[in-house]
Amino acid sequence: QVQLVESGGGLVQAGGSLGLSCAASRHTFSNYVMGWFRQAPGKERVFVATISRSGGNTYYADSVKGRFSISRDNAKNTVYLQMNSLNPEDTAVYYCAAAGYVASDSVIYWHRERYNNWGLGTQVTVSS
Repeated sequence: QVQLVESGGGLVQAGGSLGLSCAASRHTFSNYVMGWFRQAPGKERVFVATISRSGGNTYYADSVKGRFSISRDNAKNTVYLQMNSLNPEDTAVYYCAAAGYVASDSVIYWHRERYNNWGLGTQVTVSS
């Protein structure tokens, strides 16, 4: 139901920072739990971060905790992923995902199966 378009990927040196954005197509964006996932070459897609509808609740994978920060601006229909202290292990295609019409404002999801809308991804490459 919602179209998602990621942007902000690129090449960054180890230790550097990069910010990703995910723009949603519809005005009911605030009804969606949002998540970020990533997939490295030859690997499965794994969870990175999630944020509740109003932005009050977040959860991160252990691998990025303390380095990445997810946020959202519902007025702009956009979710963000700020990535700091990047290392080559962060190299992957990053995907934005939306889980629609959840009942609670505090809900967050960290399983791929919970998300029914996906962007096409944006490449993040971290050089050593």
